[in-house]
Amino acid sequence: MALHEKPLLRVTVFSDYLCPFCYLGWLRLERLRADYELRVNWCMTEIHADNPTDAGRPPTDMGYTPGQWQRLLGEIEAAAEEDGVCLGGLHCTTNSHKALLLAEAAKEAGAEAFYALHRRLFEVYLCEGRNLADESVLRGLVTELGLDPGLPDRAWGEPRYEQRLRNVARAARELGVDAIPTFYFDRTPLRGLQSVENLRAAARAAVQ
Repeated sequence: MALHEKPLLRVTVFSDYLCPFCYLGWLRLERLRADYELRVNWCMTEIHADNPTDAGRPPTDMGYTPGQWQRLLGEIEAAAEEDGVCLGGLHCTTNSHKALLLAEAAKEAGAEAFYALHRRLFEVYLCEGRNLADESVLRGLVTELGLDPGLPDRAWGEPRYEQRLRNVARAARELGVDAIPTFYFDRTPLRGLQSVENLRAAARAAVQ
């Protein structure tokens, strides 16, 4: 390896756009690009497949007591503040299936297109409080980003993208993934939101 080249770092991440810890985990992972040629295998993992596709439902309908939700919300907001992120979309949860399919299809348009959409899918839901299950919202993002206008129809109409989500779900079961985000730098999982220091330590161990 030439002196100016960064070491290649491959990471697999199980993630969903509904999860604020996934958003913060991605932002922290991105900080490793300063030292590594980072290649991420994004495993789109649907965590609330039974959620309605309309306006969603409040977190207290998903098994959280009001007290539990307030404590979790405090943890989320503290972590977001640490990363300089303002979250404003945590009043309800929705269905992410169409967003995940759209992200899968966007991978084929290249890294720049994928990551532009990836960021906006997180922001639209978690920061702006808009409904990720709403097709008009998702089509609007494609237009906003200047992506192929045929992308949504391919994502939602071609069976191969549904199969990719099923493959990820099967892999998650086989690996015992029980939290998101889950990061794999090698065969050892890091479950949940990690500090930048933990991510850097895992990176160093993975490229030794």
